[in-house]
Amino acid sequence: MEPLRLNSPNLNFFSQVGLLSGIGLIVGTVIGSGIFVSPKAVLANVGAVGPCLVIWAACGVLATLGAFCFAELGTMITKSGGDYSYLMEAFGPIPAYLFSWASLMVTMPSSFAIICLSFAEYTAAPFYPGCDPPTIVIKCLAAAALFTITLVNALSVKWASYIQNFFAAAKMVIVIIIIVSGIVLLAQGNTKNFNNSFDGPPLSVGTISLAFYNGLWAYSGWNQLNYITEELKNPNRNLPLCIGIGIPLVTVCYVLINISYFTVMTSTELLQSPAVAVTYGDRVLYPASWIVPLFVAFSAIGSANGTCFTASRLPYVAGREGHVLKVLSYINIKRLTPVPAIIFYGAIAMLYIIPGDINTLINYFSFTVWIFYGLTVLGLIVMRFTRKDLERPIRVPLIIPILVLFVSIVLVLAPIITAPELPYLYCVLFIISGLVFYVLFIHFKFSWAQKISKPITMHLQMLLEVVPPEDVPE
Repeated sequence: MEPLRLNSPNLNFFSQVGLLSGIGLIVGTVIGSGIFVSPKAVLANVGAVGPCLVIWAACGVLATLGAFCFAELGTMITKSGGDYSYLMEAFGPIPAYLFSWASLMVTMPSSFAIICLSFAEYTAAPFYPGCDPPTIVIKCLAAAALFTITLVNALSVKWASYIQNFFAAAKMVIVIIIIVSGIVLLAQGNTKNFNNSFDGPPLSVGTISLAFYNGLWAYSGWNQLNYITEELKNPNRNLPLCIGIGIPLVTVCYVLINISYFTVMTSTELLQSPAVAVTYGDRVLYPASWIVPLFVAFSAIGSANGTCFTASRLPYVAGREGHVLKVLSYINIKRLTPVPAIIFYGAIAMLYIIPGDINTLINYFSFTVWIFYGLTVLGLIVMRFTRKDLERPIRVPLIIPILVLFVSIVLVLAPIITAPELPYLYCVLFIISGLVFYVLFIHFKFSWAQKISKPITMHLQMLLEVVPPEDVPE
């Protein structure tokens, strides 16, 4: 999903972004709460320190290659909407609609829920030393955070942007603290946990795929990097450089953070830790260990706010194409915020918080998004032959999208083949079920379906005081 553009009328933060600023923007966008949540799940799937670090590095390589593919797409197809517009151009309205359906109902709300649950875990952990916080406490804290963020974003763009800027700085502080302290510990000779680091249980394609799911969650945002194109100076030169420097820099940070954890924790201790970064802080930073959960919670709040803050772009584009209720693309006339889209995301995300746990949600989120990442990259390959007329300011070697497509197919199929679970089938069926709404409301436009949707739109428009974006006064 495309973020709100930096040069939109109400968000004119930057006019020109140079190379260094672009790299900083990439690092700040990608690094979030995932690096504090995923290490335990990655290690649990591969079972040893060595493969765990290899997975983190490999995820960075895959994110870099994927970002180059999306950079070509973003500079070739300059319409708003990201993956939605690329799929529309490559394959037509049905795959584009299914992407918007899955994003609105699965990937964006579940992402919002995962981050709020991460915030809750790290907020509660210091109050339950040595054991996992009660599930009800986690759920209530996550729901409270989700409700607060949704409310702030619905009420004020300005306050949402203030929160984003503050917490973006906070997450970089904790990343630096963990990396620097880890390097100091390594220099002091704390390397015993790296002995025989590849001794572990046998690996399968399925367990490696699940480890990738959790590692790639921490790299979420790599597919959105081409959206800084309009703000970049000399984008044809600087965008590939920003990607080629920025994501490897994030990869180095992630590998170093994991190395830092292993300087003070064995694999068993890390897996038993209720909150890995909190355990690290207790062992390294005491008596100032409270800094870690505080700043990790800040990081999670910033990520959740950013997810909610950018939630209006896809409904706006999909609503313009008639692929969702148009009211979801409307703007509150007084506050100039996309209230219907924000409330919709908040409500669906709350439904994911109630039954879900972080690792399960990450697995099914990753399964769903990699179906569409693979389809989008396939679109890039197809358009090399069907749309030769399109100008391509950035053109990646064909082997890169082929490799990314192959990996995406493996990531989607491997867990199903090696350890089939019904929820994967439910994900696929739910995505396909979007075709029912497409047939009723979009393709055939049955009169009875229109009679149902029209009064809903009118009532919501009156209740929320919203109007179409084109009717918002300058």
